Amino acid sequence: DTIADRMMALRKAGTPEKLMYMRGRYSSTATELLYGTLPKIYGTPNYFSHSAICAEAEKMGPGYTQGFFGYRDYDLAKTKCLVVWGCDPLSSNRQVPNAIAKFNGVLDRGTVIAVDPRMSASVAKANEWLPIKPGEDGALAAAFAHVLLTEGFWSREFVGDFKEGKNLFKAGATVDEAAFGEKQSHGIVKYWNLELKDRTP
Repeated sequence: DTIADRMMALRKAGTPEKLMYMRGRYSSTATELLYGTLPKIYGTPNYFSHSAICAEAEKMGPGYTQGFFGYRDYDLAKTKCLVVWGCDPLSSNRQVPNAIAKFNGVLDRGTVIAVDPRMSASVAKANEWLPIKPGEDGALAAAFAHVLLTEGFWSREFVGDFKEGKNLFKAGATVDEAAFGEKQSHGIVKYWNLELKDRTP
């Protein structure tokens, strides 16, 4: 019952995509042969490099939310409210020494809120801990967004506002996209209609 036997069983069953290969940091064997050639010959699209859970993954967050595909860190020296959501900057950030050095200053100036199912180093120091169930981050985020919109707490200077000045974001109600004048965001009403209108807390 070797690895090769299991791989051949998947091929014979017509399901080569059930094989996934993940490699760690760079080595000539892992890069050229196992990561480069093997998955292509075998027929699986599921092969991931170290970057998929490290550097490139980190760039995707600001890339898709801010249009900046690059490394960045936050201004912890001036932060007054830090929301640590599903991460632990004290132990697993590209800037761990910076986070460690500045974390107490954030606590002295303001509040640290941690959203994480596990007790991490950041959670242990946080003022508030929301120990959500694993996999329910999206539900919590959608509920927050629902409340921010229905209560009118969005940044009108950045996002825009309803043309008639009246908040039409009401639980369960579809909104006409033409009724909202967007500025720097894109598709806020479409997102409300497709995802948020029924996502009450």
